[in-house]
Amino acid sequence: MAHTAMRAIRHGRVVWPLVVFVVAASAAVAQTLTFPPLTGRVVDDAGILDAATRAALTEKLAALETKTTDQLVVATVKSLQGTSVEDYANRLFRQWKLGQAGKNNGVLLLVAPTERKVRIEVGYGLEGTLPDAVGKLIIENGVIPRFRANDFAGGITRGVDDVIQVLTGDAEEWKRRAAQRPDNTSPAVDGLVVFLVAAAILLIIWMVSTYNRPPLAGGRQTWGRRQRRPDVWWVPTGSGWSSGGSWDSGGFSGGGGFSGGGGDSGGGGASGSW
Repeated sequence: MAHTAMRAIRHGRVVWPLVVFVVAASAAVAQTLTFPPLTGRVVDDAGILDAATRAALTEKLAALETKTTDQLVVATVKSLQGTSVEDYANRLFRQWKLGQAGKNNGVLLLVAPTERKVRIEVGYGLEGTLPDAVGKLIIENGVIPRFRANDFAGGITRGVDDVIQVLTGDAEEWKRRAAQRPDNTSPAVDGLVVFLVAAAILLIIWMVSTYNRPPLAGGRQTWGRRQRRPDVWWVPTGSGWSSGGSWDSGGFSGGGGFSGGGGDSGGGGASGSW
């Protein structure tokens, strides 16, 4: 399918709506997001938690890391800055480099109250312990009901407690419970999304890696072979797109001495809204 799409592109059989879609997508991808600094295990940039809740959460998260080496961080943000919660969470996770470099055992609980979105982003090393279905169960059963009641402190605390339960030994029980939930995801819709994203990235790669030949007789114009490597490359994340170079920057270190350990995430996790 991808080969057929590329042949159609090379022969000029590209419909304008697809071109417009790709241009709009690439413009959205190119936006630069700003992130709050990693000042501790709880970064309440949106200001929705009281001091006592932040202190209690910090104590729990520190105890978890001491016991398991897993690094769970809570973040609330003022805005997702026009991108999806999946894209923002993945890029924030990578910017902060949560978890240990050799284990990739970080978890990020992100809350965006303005957009009414929440996500649990999971590092590579914990995807087997905290799979997407379990993250979804935690969000839907424990976090969102409290958020809908405007209880942000209660929802975040419940989410943290549930994640800690999973990471400290109850993973199999949580997986069993998650397996009993009906799956509302449509395979047809998922397949369409994958196809559109694949078509878009093929066209972007082709456009940035080629140049125009001089017009032929009669005013026709063709595309020539690649002259040089593109200055910009794009890397897919689990749920969104990001500029590849932005992920190689060093992690932040807060005034309290807390910092990410160099971990990574491929976009695993779950999201919800209220």
